[in-house]
Amino acid sequence: MADTILIADDEPSIRDLARLYLEKEGFRVRTAENGSQALALARSEPPALLVLDLMMPEMDGWEVCRRLRAESTLPILMLTARDQDIDKIVALEMGADDYLTKPFNPRELVARVRAILRRTGGGRLSPDQPRRVGRITIDPASREVRLDEETITLRAREFDLLLTLADHTNQVLSRDQLLDLAWGYEYHGQTRTVDVHVAQLRDRLAGADVEIETVWGRGYKLSVREV
Repeated sequence: MADTILIADDEPSIRDLARLYLEKEGFRVRTAENGSQALALARSEPPALLVLDLMMPEMDGWEVCRRLRAESTLPILMLTARDQDIDKIVALEMGADDYLTKPFNPRELVARVRAILRRTGGGRLSPDQPRRVGRITIDPASREVRLDEETITLRAREFDLLLTLADHTNQVLSRDQLLDLAWGYEYHGQTRTVDVHVAQLRDRLAGADVEIETVWGRGYKLSVREV
């Protein structure tokens, strides 16, 4: 399946030009016209990479980048209309993977997108790579969970459930999906076990800036509380 690129820019001409060249290179493209829409799309259906304009209405690129970096490793290519070193430095320090100054050559945009995806794997983590969600760090190799520097003790299935939710941050997973993804087998419809483990996990995460939300009629999702 082709990688999906999310383009967030309030200028229709920029969105259309970027879409044209990226689709010609085989990428799937989605677009957002403001920061709030970009954040919602990045959370609900995470792309392989986000092309993010610095100056947008409703929520600027700085804030979108800050919020996403608190909960994911999604690769971000920042667009800036100002050719100033301070903007580029701040963008990189905030977690952007690269930057491009407007106006830009669309071929350079495609080249930078490909380069970032080669370096990052499109945000796809290796099985043993630690996950960071808010202030929570989940280490699959050692099977340890930390809130800042404090260790949170979890039972084996609680850990597997948290890791699965973290790998799908801000995505709703049904109880059947959680059973299959977290524990690797079908539980013959006894989805009540998911509810029990979610309740236990919520208690373990008390005091953290993440929460397991119940989406009625659909399932659960892990998200970072807004600050």
